[in-house]
Amino acid sequence: MFLNNFNQLLAVDMSFVDQVIRRRLHSEVLLVNQVAEYIVNSGGKRLRPALVVLSAGAFGYQGQHHHELAAVVEFIHTATLLHDDVVDESGLRRGRETANALFGNAASVLVGDFLYSRAFQMMVEVGEMRVMHTLADATNVIAEGEVLQLLNCNDADVNADNYMRVIHYKTAKLFEAAMRLGAILSQVSATDELAAATYGMHLGTAFQLIDDVLDYSADEAETGKHLGDDLAEGKPTLPLIYAMQHGTPEQAAVVRAAIEQGDVGKFAEVLQIIHATGALEFTRLQAMREVESACDAIAGLPDSIHKKCLVELAHFAATRQY
Repeated sequence: MFLNNFNQLLAVDMSFVDQVIRRRLHSEVLLVNQVAEYIVNSGGKRLRPALVVLSAGAFGYQGQHHHELAAVVEFIHTATLLHDDVVDESGLRRGRETANALFGNAASVLVGDFLYSRAFQMMVEVGEMRVMHTLADATNVIAEGEVLQLLNCNDADVNADNYMRVIHYKTAKLFEAAMRLGAILSQVSATDELAAATYGMHLGTAFQLIDDVLDYSADEAETGKHLGDDLAEGKPTLPLIYAMQHGTPEQAAVVRAAIEQGDVGKFAEVLQIIHATGALEFTRLQAMREVESACDAIAGLPDSIHKKCLVELAHFAATRQY
């Protein structure tokens, strides 16, 4: 029900965003078009660009730049996906072959670079220094998050604080930037801009925490992702960290070995430990706390259909099953 209302509210704006995406994807180099269109049309939620539109709507923005900036945010996100899948050696995303599996690693990396550079061309055209500052800062922090995650792989000593730092850098930062862009375009007060950015950061954190839960509980047909992918990549996500902290020494040793070896062959045993320790319930609870913080951040904004949608979106992010 929420998604129907969400899509209905944003239908007109997101159709304009899609037009911008398709127009600005064009390149005289055929392979750039092929790879970029493949990944952009791969069935993503378009959540991050939708946040630019929702933020602008919540603040009463009347211009057109939010469509351009929503497309910029989508390009940045798509570039990170292309690079992520190469680093993670992923073969499947959203039920389809990844671009690197289909076109090769070199093409994926280089087209990711094209999308980054096209995004920066577009943000310059908006002609707002604070827009450029926000997105330049976001892309830099995201890159740091990618490196932090790489350093954490196969490290069973990563604690919850270190893992949350990766989430804030790698995932939540672009959510935060998307919300901030709508506020900047609307020329709101510093207090309202901070409220929007804070909402985005907490929403992005909740969204990633639920992704971590779904890696051990989702219906593969719905997510288009193999269960245990995070374990196979040796990623010490919050469910694993919690299971090691609250399981028996024997259980902790099993999880530790699986992380260090990236041993998906131990997935069934690790999954049993995760359930036995209540790790998924704990992670969902943490996501709900992030949602509460997100909603608190925008409580002072004027009531509107866009604000109502932001609140509902936050709750959806923490309760979704796909």
